[in-house]
Amino acid sequence: MRLIQFETATAQRHVGVVEGDLIQLVRHTTHMRELALAAIRNQRSLSAEVLERGLDSSTESYSLALAECRVLPPLDHEDPAHCLVTGTGLTHLGSASTRDKMHQQKAADTAALTDTARMFQWGIDGGRPAAGQVGAQPEWFYKGDGSAVVRPGQSFQSPAFAEDAGEEPELAGLYVIGDDGQPYRLGFAIGNEFSDHVMERRSYLYLAHSKLRNCAYGPELRVGDLPRHLEGTSRIRRGDTVLWEKPFLSGEDNMCHSLENLEYHHFKYPQFLRPGDVHIHFFGTATLSFADQVKTIPGDVFEISLAEFGAPLRNAVGQAAAPLEPGAVKPL
Repeated sequence: MRLIQFETATAQRHVGVVEGDLIQLVRHTTHMRELALAAIRNQRSLSAEVLERGLDSSTESYSLALAECRVLPPLDHEDPAHCLVTGTGLTHLGSASTRDKMHQQKAADTAALTDTARMFQWGIDGGRPAAGQVGAQPEWFYKGDGSAVVRPGQSFQSPAFAEDAGEEPELAGLYVIGDDGQPYRLGFAIGNEFSDHVMERRSYLYLAHSKLRNCAYGPELRVGDLPRHLEGTSRIRRGDTVLWEKPFLSGEDNMCHSLENLEYHHFKYPQFLRPGDVHIHFFGTATLSFADQVKTIPGDVFEISLAEFGAPLRNAVGQAAAPLEPGAVKPL
């Protein structure tokens, strides 16, 4: 089942089921989070909750909703502070070589390269523990809260001090915390974990800074089991020209960590188990245009596609946000 959140032409919000180019409205449902919490309370799957509510006879054009930027992220929270966006890196086979390539001009800084290789090897050796066992911790980062998320089709806005505006084609897991403090995964979506790779390249200790940027996921929530092997395409368009294009792999067959292990190491922290909260977690990638010396400019459009996830995720590079001036913090 492929689910979306969207707005009608009159700005009414709905949850819908995508079938071809048609959106069927889920009756009496405006928020995916509310649908998920109801499913948890009723002790049934998300798909079963949709079927129980039923679908409205009226339909909407999916392609038109996408073109008019009326499709929302497939999961959010009415209070953006209660939507936490995080991720894990060095999770995919090949991701360590991509990271090292980013740091090639820092070849004399052996500690940076050694730490990357060491953490990646920990994942190879212990990222797939036996059932019931705890595996190796992955690299983890905080992306922001729900205010950092842009909808499919909307432009990313880099801060004025950004040195790069680069894509990261990834899978994202979408979660809600139940009334009992238990995390529940609704499903998965295509993600673009937009980052500043020039800043990160200066030092891997700047990774945390480089991740505090916009991001996007969707447009669709894929409900059900995730295929173990996924092959998609990441491309950048500049006007009518494809500036850069490359396939990318995901799914557990192409990862050194199991999804279960990555989920455990995120949700093991009690502060991430607050009932009602929403979590969006990016699972990493091994494919970056930055590694091929691509430099994006405002107006470039990222397009990330996976056939198993329906419509591609498209977002443009926007203009820089107005900067905060030095000394702007005022004492009271």
